[in-house]
Amino acid sequence: MRILLVTGKGGVGKTTTAAATALSCAAAGYRTAVVSTDPAHSLADAFGISLGVEPEMVAPGLSAHQIDTRTRLEESWGEIRDWLLEVLTWAGVDAVEAEELSILPGLDEVVSLIEVERYASAGDSDVLVVDCAPTAETVRLLSLPDVLGWYMQRLFPATRRLNRLAAPVLGRISDLPVADDAVFGATRRFYDRLERVRDLLSDTSRTTVRLVVNPERMVIAEARRTATYLSLFGYRVDAVVANRLLPDAVRDPWFDRWRTVQAEHLTTIEEGFAPLPILRAELAPGELIGVVALAELGRTLYGDLDPAAVLHEGTPLRIVADGADLQLQVDLPFADRGELDLARRDDELLVRVGPYRRAVMLPDSLRHRTVVAARLADGMLEVTFAGSPPT
Repeated sequence: MRILLVTGKGGVGKTTTAAATALSCAAAGYRTAVVSTDPAHSLADAFGISLGVEPEMVAPGLSAHQIDTRTRLEESWGEIRDWLLEVLTWAGVDAVEAEELSILPGLDEVVSLIEVERYASAGDSDVLVVDCAPTAETVRLLSLPDVLGWYMQRLFPATRRLNRLAAPVLGRISDLPVADDAVFGATRRFYDRLERVRDLLSDTSRTTVRLVVNPERMVIAEARRTATYLSLFGYRVDAVVANRLLPDAVRDPWFDRWRTVQAEHLTTIEEGFAPLPILRAELAPGELIGVVALAELGRTLYGDLDPAAVLHEGTPLRIVADGADLQLQVDLPFADRGELDLARRDDELLVRVGPYRRAVMLPDSLRHRTVVAARLADGMLEVTFAGSPPT
C-alpha cells in the first residue's frame, strides 16, 4: 500500500489538498481511501456530505472515513484508563475530572494514527491518503513511537519487575491501586501497535509526506521546521504544495503589493525546500467543496504527474555522531566544490551552489552549536558542529 500523509499549519488547506489528492489517485485507477487523524475532522465538510464511522464511497474508486476515536480508544486504552481512574479516585480527584484526566492529551490523535496500520493490514486499498493533524502535532505524533521505544526498551522491564516486588508490600500498607500484569500487558500491546505504525510510516518507499503551505512568512517558517524534524525522525517529504496563490487574472492595483510579497515568499519556498518539487494551486474564486471542485484542484496540482508516485527520492538531511561532534549531512547531487558557498545566519545554514541557494533550518540539537568544519564529497555536504554548545 502507498501511504500519503498530508499536513500543514492549521488553515492552509491541508484537508482540501488531501481530498483532492485522493480523488486524483482514484481517477488514475488506484483503489484509494482517505482518512483523517485531525481531531477537528473536516473531510465530510470538504466533500459536502455526511460521513459515518465506517468507510463510505464518495467517488468511483474512493472511500472516505472519519475515525471513531472513542471506539478505538476503548480498544487500545481501556485497561490502562481503568487503572488510571482507580489511582485518580484514590487520590481524591473528582469523578468527572478523573474521567477526563485518564485520557492523555493527544491520545485520540495517536489512536487515529494506529488506524493507518489497520488499512495496511486489510489490503483493500492501493493508496491511503491521510489528512493529518496540523504540523506541530503531526511531528509529535510521528515521533511518539521513538520516545516510547526508549521507555519500553530500558525502563519497562525494570518497572515491571519492581512492580511485582513492591505490589505485595504496598498492598499491606496502602490501598493505592497498583498496576497489575493486565495493565502492563495492555501497555505493551499499545506500544507494539505504535511500533508497527512507526515501521510502516518510516518506510520511505511506501510512505511520504506532502506539506501544504501558503505564501505567508509564518506558515513557511513552520513548514520548514516541520520538514527538518520529519527528516530527522526518518520520514520523507516528497513534495510541497504552495496553496492559495494570487491568480494572474487578478489585475486590480489594490493587489499589486500582495502580488509582490507573494513572489518573494514563493522564492523563499523554492529555496527553503529545494530540491523538493513545488506543486502550485491558485486562490479559488469560491469554497472548494464537493467532488467536482476538489477533483479540479487535484488536476491543477498534479497535471500529468502520477499523484501516487514518490515525487522526490532524496533524503533532505541527516544528523550523525562524529565522535563527540555532530555532523549534518545534506544531499547536494551534482554539486561542484568550486561553486559551493556556505554561511550561517541565526538558526539557518545557508548553502549556495552556483545560482541555486538552499536555506536549511537547523534543529534544536544543532542551533546552539558552533560549526567547526565542512566538506563536500560524492554529492554530500558534511557540516560538523562542535561536540557541545558554548557556555
